[in-house]
Amino acid sequence: MTFPVVGMSCAACASRVDKTLNRQDGVTAATVNYAAATAQVEFDPGKCSPESLREAVRDAGYDLLIPSGNHLTDGMQSADGGRQIPDDEEEDLYGEAERIHEKHYRKLKRRTITAVALAVPIMVLGMAFMDVPWMKYLLFTLSTPVVFWLGSGFFRNAWRQLRHGTANMDTLVACSTGIAWLFSVFNMLFPQFWLSRGITPHVYFESSSMIIAFILIGRLLEDRAKRSTSSAIRRLAGLRPRTVTLVTEEGEKTIRISQVRPGDILLVKPGEKVATDGTVFSGSSYVDESMLSGEPLAVEKKPGDKVYAGTVNQRGAFRMAADKIGTDTVLSRIIRMVQDAQGSKAPVQKLVDKIAAVFVPVIMAISVVTFLCWVIFAPQEGFTHGLLAMVTVLIIACPCALGLATPTAIMVGTGKGAENGILIKDAESLEIARKIDTVVLDKTGTLTEGHPRVTGCIWADSGKTAGQGPWYREAFLALERMSGHPLSEAVVNYLSEELSRHADAASGNTCPVSAPGNVCCSVPSVQISSFETVPGRGIRGSANGQELMAGNREMLTDAQVCISPALDVQAREWEADARTVIWFADSSEALAAIAIEDALKPTSPQAVAELRKAGIEVWMLTGDNEASARVTAARSGIDRYRAGVFPEDKVGFIRTLQSKGHKVAMAGDGINDSAALAQADLSIAMGQGSDIAMDAAMVTILSSDMMKIPQTIRLSSLTVRTIRENLFWAFIYNLIAVPLAAGVLYPLNGFLLDPMIGGAAMALSSVSVVSNSLRLRYRKLGEKIPGSGPGGHKKVTSVQDNAFSDNNTVKQSENPTVMKKYKVDGMMCGHCRMHVEKALNGIDGVKATVTLDPPVAEVEFTSGHEIPLEDLQKTITDQAGEYTLSEM
Repeated sequence: MTFPVVGMSCAACASRVDKTLNRQDGVTAATVNYAAATAQVEFDPGKCSPESLREAVRDAGYDLLIPSGNHLTDGMQSADGGRQIPDDEEEDLYGEAERIHEKHYRKLKRRTITAVALAVPIMVLGMAFMDVPWMKYLLFTLSTPVVFWLGSGFFRNAWRQLRHGTANMDTLVACSTGIAWLFSVFNMLFPQFWLSRGITPHVYFESSSMIIAFILIGRLLEDRAKRSTSSAIRRLAGLRPRTVTLVTEEGEKTIRISQVRPGDILLVKPGEKVATDGTVFSGSSYVDESMLSGEPLAVEKKPGDKVYAGTVNQRGAFRMAADKIGTDTVLSRIIRMVQDAQGSKAPVQKLVDKIAAVFVPVIMAISVVTFLCWVIFAPQEGFTHGLLAMVTVLIIACPCALGLATPTAIMVGTGKGAENGILIKDAESLEIARKIDTVVLDKTGTLTEGHPRVTGCIWADSGKTAGQGPWYREAFLALERMSGHPLSEAVVNYLSEELSRHADAASGNTCPVSAPGNVCCSVPSVQISSFETVPGRGIRGSANGQELMAGNREMLTDAQVCISPALDVQAREWEADARTVIWFADSSEALAAIAIEDALKPTSPQAVAELRKAGIEVWMLTGDNEASARVTAARSGIDRYRAGVFPEDKVGFIRTLQSKGHKVAMAGDGINDSAALAQADLSIAMGQGSDIAMDAAMVTILSSDMMKIPQTIRLSSLTVRTIRENLFWAFIYNLIAVPLAAGVLYPLNGFLLDPMIGGAAMALSSVSVVSNSLRLRYRKLGEKIPGSGPGGHKKVTSVQDNAFSDNNTVKQSENPTVMKKYKVDGMMCGHCRMHVEKALNGIDGVKATVTLDPPVAEVEFTSGHEIPLEDLQKTITDQAGEYTLSEM
């Protein structure tokens, strides 16, 4: 569970809370993020509870905000089996933390303004009228409220830390300003003590006042900047509505989002945010899903379509059935991933935490040694100079800059990633990404759209198919229906349409466009028994006592099935054109072959070009055939690939690359990729893929846009560079400032740093670190490479036995392709879809894929020249019927 922490004022505080939590019985691990003011605790609820953790933190001088009630027993269970705080109470918890921080910020702002208003006149009077006898009494009167009223928080926190035997930044401030003020009071009341020893006494009321003012200014700016670093979480949390409209038999009523249960029917009105993940029950509308996909265009939703929490309904109203609620929604999952990432610690932070934990005691020891050295080695004015040097050392040293260096950069980096549809699991993943020198890509769903379609079918010219053609088609369909593979879905759709068309022709039925809601006739199903999936090969089963199989060529070879020359020739032609061939056979001969094509994503060639430009080697792994893999690799601009690989082969291949010293990233979207994702140094799941792949991944790309992969690596480089810059300046600042404050230059040129300057420098050090991290918000993650495209690389290497052998070169197309999507209105069934697709594919230079749900035509202009919409519409009207094409 993640809890907000209240009362931390510096990195040493965070270290103290971290140690306190990790010492509790039952706590497995605890991580405190100073920048986010949160504590992420993994604990055994049988040994400790949120209440006991809060008491331990309170005993240490801080506070832990916990949810009301016991959510370890009655809380909702998330999809991964863990107990989660309900969304509304989690919002209340963070809302309470936000209110406390807001109250603290307003109070700090008032104190800062008042301190500056008093400290500036004190400094002017002290420097301009220092020789006026009564001036020191006026300065005493004005400075006392600045130090002990406006700066009272430093003294209270220092006392609280002292009671617990620890020290933090407030201890340094309280000691330095308190010593300067007391020393000044002593000199004001007992000047003869110094005059009798030949020393002129001075008062430093203006120094103690200005130190308080400067540090309050620094805290105010730091607090404001830290709020900006966590803006991504606040924006994501703001996407969740607080109430929803529940539809019941009695009518509609408004309820809290926490009261929604799976299966409830909810009404979503125009302009409202969708409250849960669910399915449209009735009505239709357009929904803005930019928070998930990054696409600015609203998506049409009609009955049966999925909708997601946090998306915004644009026009019409619709009713939806709630499927996933609370912490199981995609939005809650995104928020949780971003929170976990922002609360995690980079490996370098462990060293920084160790330094921050001992920083304050070491600085106090250095200040005492500084004072003693001045007293011993400069007897004349050693006491005065030594005291000033001790005060300056205490005030100028800054553990906050060290403590903020890493977490602020990580918070801004992960937040920027989330805003761009890139979810990063933790800080370590962010740090690893910049080291990647090899990217391994799955083909289907990663390089390609993941929406395969049948582009050709041929049946064997044999007695079996001639006599029992319809039965074998129904058997093929029934067998494919039992498979969950994406290619099977394409085969099922094609065979269903084909059998419907034959049934319509036999009955004389037609499918007029003008008949709304017309549904093609149903297809009788053959019963399949003894169904079995053969990994890397295909599927098999039995029907009417016959053994049937559907899969790749290797499956037929293993079963010693005979393939006729006509089928073999046609299949090899399809494979040479980058199409996947699915074979259908009985125990003795191949009965049919189906060609399936999955269109390349428009951004794949550009993404590959970006990666290669950055010096990263790109590989493609696929279970597809050699010819299809070679053509897809060529079109993507990939010069190294491996075809015909099983899931376990992908793992072995990545191990081989790693054994040669490569840092490997694996991008995939399927269940079969999860093992390879776990093996890779950096695992990237494409967001439209399976939940298992996303759970195994260190980075999730919500939109499945290939360009997000080079953007992820660039984000990692920018974030790590910012962390290094922050740490460099934080360390350099302390290494230079502390000796300078101690007076190392005094013997050389008489220079001794004024405590006021030390206070200003300390305040600016923290602000500069946070401001440097905030620069990440305005950096661009990537731009298009001029001239990049599918013709960018000529050499394509097939790899079968040796992971680094070079052979088999092919020439790629030199004509760039243009891809566009159009909405198609008027389609009612599969026949309509086929008419539109056939009409578009009949145009020279056009390669089109049309889907019925959603009604979209993906048109690829292979000649590189886009054909006007009017010409496309004319062709469809003339050859297909009254269908309307419009740009998306």
